[in-house]
Amino acid sequence: MITLPRLFLLDGMALVYRAHFAFIQAPRITSKGFNTSAIFGFCNSVLEVLHKEKPDYIGVAFDTHEPTFRHEQNANYKANRPDTPNEILAAIPYIHKILAAMGIPELSVPGFEADDVIGTLAKKAAKQGIKTYMMTPDKDFCQLVEENILCYRPKRIGNEIEVLDIQGVIEKFGVPPTQVPDVLGLWGDAVDNIKGIPGIGEKTAKKLIQEYGSIENLIQNADKLKGKLKENVIQYAQQGLESKTLATIHTDVPIELELDKLKATPFNEPELKAIFEELEFKTLSKRLFGEKNNIQTDLFGNTVAVNTSKKMASKNTSGTTSLFENAESDTFAEQKKNIQNTLHEYIIVNDIEKLKELSYLLSIQPAFCFDTETTSTYTHNCDLVGLSFAFESHKAYYVPCNATLDLEIIQKYLKPVFADETILKIGHNLKFDLEVLYWHDIPVKGPFFDTMLASYVVQPEMKHSMDALSESYLNYVPVSIETLIGKGQKQLSMADVPLSKIAEYAAEDADVTWQLYLHFAPKIYEKEVNTLFYEVEMPLMPVLADMETAGVLLDADFLRQYSQQFEKEIQQLEKEIQQYAGVPFNLNSPRQLGEVLFDILKLDKGEKTKSGQYATGEEILQKLALKLELEALEQGKTIVNIPHKILEYRELTKLKSTYIDALPELVNPHTGRVHTSFNQAVAVTGRLSSNQPNLQNIPIRTDKGKEIRKAFIAPDGYVLLSADYSQIELRIMASMSEDESMIQAFLQGQDIHASTASKIFGVSIDNVTADMRRKAKMVNFGIIYGISAHGLAERLKIPRKEAAHIIESYFEQYPKVKRFMDNMINYAREHGYVQTLLGRKRYLPDIHSATPTVRSFAERNAINTPVQGTAADMIKKAMINIHSKLKNYQTKMLLQVHDELLFEVPLHEVQTIKSIIEHEMKNALTLAVPIEVSTGTGKNWLEAH
Repeated sequence: MITLPRLFLLDGMALVYRAHFAFIQAPRITSKGFNTSAIFGFCNSVLEVLHKEKPDYIGVAFDTHEPTFRHEQNANYKANRPDTPNEILAAIPYIHKILAAMGIPELSVPGFEADDVIGTLAKKAAKQGIKTYMMTPDKDFCQLVEENILCYRPKRIGNEIEVLDIQGVIEKFGVPPTQVPDVLGLWGDAVDNIKGIPGIGEKTAKKLIQEYGSIENLIQNADKLKGKLKENVIQYAQQGLESKTLATIHTDVPIELELDKLKATPFNEPELKAIFEELEFKTLSKRLFGEKNNIQTDLFGNTVAVNTSKKMASKNTSGTTSLFENAESDTFAEQKKNIQNTLHEYIIVNDIEKLKELSYLLSIQPAFCFDTETTSTYTHNCDLVGLSFAFESHKAYYVPCNATLDLEIIQKYLKPVFADETILKIGHNLKFDLEVLYWHDIPVKGPFFDTMLASYVVQPEMKHSMDALSESYLNYVPVSIETLIGKGQKQLSMADVPLSKIAEYAAEDADVTWQLYLHFAPKIYEKEVNTLFYEVEMPLMPVLADMETAGVLLDADFLRQYSQQFEKEIQQLEKEIQQYAGVPFNLNSPRQLGEVLFDILKLDKGEKTKSGQYATGEEILQKLALKLELEALEQGKTIVNIPHKILEYRELTKLKSTYIDALPELVNPHTGRVHTSFNQAVAVTGRLSSNQPNLQNIPIRTDKGKEIRKAFIAPDGYVLLSADYSQIELRIMASMSEDESMIQAFLQGQDIHASTASKIFGVSIDNVTADMRRKAKMVNFGIIYGISAHGLAERLKIPRKEAAHIIESYFEQYPKVKRFMDNMINYAREHGYVQTLLGRKRYLPDIHSATPTVRSFAERNAINTPVQGTAADMIKKAMINIHSKLKNYQTKMLLQVHDELLFEVPLHEVQTIKSIIEHEMKNALTLAVPIEVSTGTGKNWLEAH
């Protein structure tokens, strides 16, 4: 295979700006007070390329001071950009000297931008059979990519170098490189003051160009569009065409490709050494000119120890090294220094000029933190009050959404930075903010870093609120929301809070979250949960945001009719209970119920609580109901089992109040759907939960509970598709324990409960009775939760001795399951935690407790967590993979309920989507046994399950 010679063309000023702002939190200052951040970072970028890529040819392109042809076309081109920082102006002469000493030529042509110079030379080089890499963080260069021209995007926080070929550009923009100017022309660029067409963001721009091919063709077919989009395309057609022209890189600049001058040459060491000495680049000097044995630096010049201990750096989701992996690096240490007791600067951005400047500052950051302020905690039904931003400690910005800066203006200047996939977006409970901005037409693109989720994977048992984390890790108590708006009936709306107060509160949130990011970014590597964080929790967060945004269509009329039916049944039950009791009493009063059961009817002695009244909880009533049932059977009597009737009454009233009557009230009037909220950082095992409303706890063990699922329906032309893992925790137990008998049963496709019954009761599988299978099923699932003989006896309603014998027989047949359980308990005792297959940790400090009941509880968790947690991780991985595959389909993932996923699928996609879902669920993790997934479709959830 022929290897082509390689040319690297560097976008000089883009790299200088990037270098300067990479050190904005901890600038490099010489002993004489000179800021060398831009020079140092730029040098590292160049040396990185020379060292790693070893190019045959290299050059650095710079803009000139003369106006370009774009300024002649549009006098306001780049008018939004603030003046070049003085630190950069002072750095430029040194950068020119360094490039000269390195023998790297500078490339520029008056009247043209560096982009055009690079584009022209890249095209000429490609024609001569030279492979060209355009090194720049600027997305505009993607339009130049072809077979022998690639986009080489330098490192940023949390991301490795990214090299984009034609397929990479298609994945990023949704169109081939030649159509990128059309996407950019529609989308616009607030930083360069390229206006685009109002109302068209990144997503819509990509979709329109995919459909129409070009802005020109879109304009010609504007009559096929609808609503405001049609109106804007017609009204701003010329502006869109002009924006495309401004975004197009010209490749006809009058410059020759002189390869002999671009050839990489040896450094002028004396000259370069002298410059480095003046700038106090001691590490760089040692790295290049000597004393290299014990010192090496990373991309940003941070000193790191040579790998003498063979301890390799941790990796993030793409297998790349993070800037924060070396927790002791100079840069990180500087950012953490004096994090407390420092005066802060919180800036109110309350006019367009300030917003322009902030937009530009955000656009050149490797990462920034943001937070939204809203009038409600319902993301799908609230107003945006304002946004806060931070990208350095103790400094933040607040942008109010008001008459001066209305939503349209905020969208114009902030949408581009939120859509920039080269910038890391940081937040606390980011899912909330993503959804708020989505509903306000400001889509946010990753990569993301959520400090709440970082805390969750590092220490799942602790509180993960921003205030709690701030107190724990920053020793700082933020202003509480109650202090700002009060609570109870007198609580204010955020919209009613004075600007000065809300700005201080909101900016503090962003500032504190930024500081928490600085704490957790290295911590996730230190705790070895980086794979879990970057490959499971962070990718899942936007998936859940999309699910919550989609919502589920609800048949409110069905629930209203069902409510009437329930009301009649509840009244009838209440009448029966009152008649049998012989006295009128309030069934909802525990005190009155206790007196009826134990004083009047004398069904048992009863147990009294500390308050002196009888205990009438569910467990008490169940035991009492069973006792009466057994007595009636022994005596051959038929009785009205009042405790059983009370339990039935409670179930009906709970279903009615919690779901049947409540769900219609939670329907969003604009969408006609219920939008639940998934809790990603609550259950220590990794399981998701939901609230507002809780759709994971709808009872399905009773027919009446199941009926509620009928209310969740598909729109016309769609069906609901349910996909459910079959016995996934048992399959995981078989795989993790490596028990041959259990594995064999799954490999042969046997009914695992019948197989277990056959083994523990010593009969052939054909002779297993329904009762044997029931008992085996209880043992199979109970073992995962560390069930005791006493617990099994209660569940199966059998003597404790018989239960103990069943468990003993179970372990004789599945000896490695017992070994696995013992190993997990011993591992927890030795390490203080247990973990899932993907490294999710659960800390169990009570494993050493001297109190038997407390210690036993920890031991049961040591057994259960690796299995249940792996099941949780598995379905999360499946959700992430399925979500990525659904991008080109109309199907939406709606709900996750334990081991089940629910989808809304167009009729014409059912077979294709079913295949995709089953494949991704089965292959989310590799186990020693086959994974089974059952699927079903229907017009409602019950029918689909």
